[in-house]
Amino acid sequence: MAIQWFPGHMTKARRQIEDKLKLIDVAIELLDSRLPLSSRNPMIDDILRDKPRLIILNKADLADPEATRKWLAYFKAQGHVAYPVDASTGSGIKEIPEQVKLLLKDKIDRQISRGINPRAMRALIVGIPNVGKSTLINRMAGRSIAITGDRPGVTKGQQWIKTGGNLELLDTPGILWPKFEDQTVGYKLAVTGAIKEEILNIEDIAFYAVKYLVKDYGSRFQERFGIDKLPEDLENPDEIVAVMEAVGRKRGCLMSGGRVDLEKASRALLHELRAGKLGRFTLETP
Repeated sequence: MAIQWFPGHMTKARRQIEDKLKLIDVAIELLDSRLPLSSRNPMIDDILRDKPRLIILNKADLADPEATRKWLAYFKAQGHVAYPVDASTGSGIKEIPEQVKLLLKDKIDRQISRGINPRAMRALIVGIPNVGKSTLINRMAGRSIAITGDRPGVTKGQQWIKTGGNLELLDTPGILWPKFEDQTVGYKLAVTGAIKEEILNIEDIAFYAVKYLVKDYGSRFQERFGIDKLPEDLENPDEIVAVMEAVGRKRGCLMSGGRVDLEKASRALLHELRAGKLGRFTLETP
C-alpha cells in the first residue's frame, strides 16, 4: 500500500524553491544520519538540477558512528561532498561556510579574475520536515531566527538569513514527496518523527522499530527495558506483541485488569528511542 502524503504547503514550497533557484549559488541538503537514504527526497535532484550541493548528515550524535562512516564513503563514491554534524550542539557547524566556499571556488576565482568583488555566497537549505534545518540555521547565525520544533511542518515560509563566513542562507519548509511506494520508508520516517504519527498506526510504527532494534541492537534493547527474552522469529507478530507487552509492563502502561495499553507502550518506546535513551542507532546502511 502506497502512503499518500503531500500537504498543500509542501506543494507551495516546491514552487518557491524553483522560483528562487536563480538567486542560489549552492544547495545544502540536510539528511538524518539515522536514515540518510529514506530521509532524502527523490524529487530534490529534479528540483535542484545542476546546482552545486553539500550534503549534511545531521543528528550524527544519535546515529551509529560505524554506519555513518559507511554512509560518508557511499556519498563520496557518488561524487558528493558529505560530512556529519550535530546541529543541536553545534558540532561540525563552523566548517560549513568553508565547505560551501570550496564548492564555489571556480565561480569565485572567475569573478576575481574579472575584477569583480564576490558578493556573499547564497545557500538554500533543503530537507524533509523535522530533519533539523531551523536548528542548523540558528546555530550558523549565532542567534534564534528560524522557528524550531520537535514536530514536522514547523517552517512555513522563506527568509534570507545572514551568517558568519560571508554566507547567506535561505530557509525553506520541509518537502516530502507525494507518496511512499515503499512502505518501509514511511515507517522509518515515522520512527524518527519526520512524519506525523497520524499518517500511520502508532502501534505499527513501534512494532517496526522493535523488529529493527532487536535485530541490530538486541542486547542494548534488552538491557534498556529489562526484557528476559528477545523474540526468535521477528516475522511472528505474536512474538513482537509479547515484547511490546513486556515494554508496557516495565513502563507502567497498564489498563484496568492489568492488561497492557499497547498504544501507550508504543508512544513510550518511540519517545525513548527518539530521545537517544536507547543509545545511538541507524535504521539503514548503504
